[in-house]
Amino acid sequence: MLTVNTEQMKGKEIDEVLGLVRGNTIRARHLGNDIVAGLRNLVGGEVKEYTQMISEAREEALLRMEEEAEKMGADAVVNVRFTTSQVMGGAAEILAYGTAVKFK
Repeated sequence: MLTVNTEQMKGKEIDEVLGLVRGNTIRARHLGNDIVAGLRNLVGGEVKEYTQMISEAREEALLRMEEEAEKMGADAVVNVRFTTSQVMGGAAEILAYGTAVKFK
């Protein structure tokens, strides 16, 4: 599945717009990671545990979006975007969305 954050793809002509596709996941913090993050907060630096958690969540949301596009028979998803929102204390939603299209 071709996935891009632009409205067009060089060398491809969109024949049909199939519609909006999206994928999401909600991730909660882990107590062990919170302890490590708290310690890192004291000395500074990247909180790698949270970076990894968000990266994995982003990939899961993207995969779910692509699976929805495949079910629609899409060749690609264009104009892909990500958004996040806090669902509750310690839990966040990652949402990937875009437009499913077929090429000529």
